[in-house]
Amino acid sequence: MNDNSGKIAVVIGATSKWQADGRNTLMVHGSTLDDSGLPVGVRWGVGGAVAQKFAAEGYFTVLTTRRAANAAALKAAIDAQGGESMVVELDLVSEGSIARAFGTVRREVGEPDVVVYNAGYLEGRELPPGQELIEHIPTEMFETAQNLASRGPFLVAKEVLPPMRERGSGSFLLTNNASSLRGRKRLTGQSLYYPRVMMRNLAQVLTEEYSEHGVHVANVVIDGLIDSPGTRALPAAQERPETVINPVKIAEAFYYLHTQDRSCWTHELQLTPSATPPSY
Repeated sequence: MNDNSGKIAVVIGATSKWQADGRNTLMVHGSTLDDSGLPVGVRWGVGGAVAQKFAAEGYFTVLTTRRAANAAALKAAIDAQGGESMVVELDLVSEGSIARAFGTVRREVGEPDVVVYNAGYLEGRELPPGQELIEHIPTEMFETAQNLASRGPFLVAKEVLPPMRERGSGSFLLTNNASSLRGRKRLTGQSLYYPRVMMRNLAQVLTEEYSEHGVHVANVVIDGLIDSPGTRALPAAQERPETVINPVKIAEAFYYLHTQDRSCWTHELQLTPSATPPSY
């Protein structure tokens, strides 16, 4: 199925909760949005842009999502652009689902050359104003966030890093945000980002453990609002479009990381719009 001589990219979370029919979009805007007038590169957020970039560079690109139907339009776009891809269902809460998904990837196309972990979640957004304190947060809500932000990348790393180590090459790149830089109070309207700090620490640990074996691990801090159908319709994005990050440019950064010469690897990259001060 893969005719690209082993050039395989796996994008964990290829779709976006802010895409036209995404969960965040429906929750915030109350209905599906029309994205037909938007550039194809921004319709599925970071994951979709990264998938399109690697496919355009000749990589057979595996799109993972909890439900295959979520990625049907993205796969169609990649096909229309002349790329090759497949959709694999993967639920990051389930260790068995992760193992089955990568078993499918190995069986049908081979071992990945690059894996981009781009899992997002909305837990915490539905809490009303005045409930920013931790005492108001249900334990189940925190557990979901922890599953996606720390346990999930740990389990994915266990699947993909051993073959990369044996081969002596490969990249494991993690999409993170500014809440990974230090602990911050959860503001109403934001997700539960506490575990993002653990994701950053995991990337640092994996860097120390696997760099000497030829595996490039990097934590990418996306420091701002990412353009997508749902975010573009927000008042903040419409009032200050210069503060919105183009996911196509984020995808270029991921490709740059993967193709860096091993004499000068970057292990943490922070992407901030010029119109806003960087987070610390």
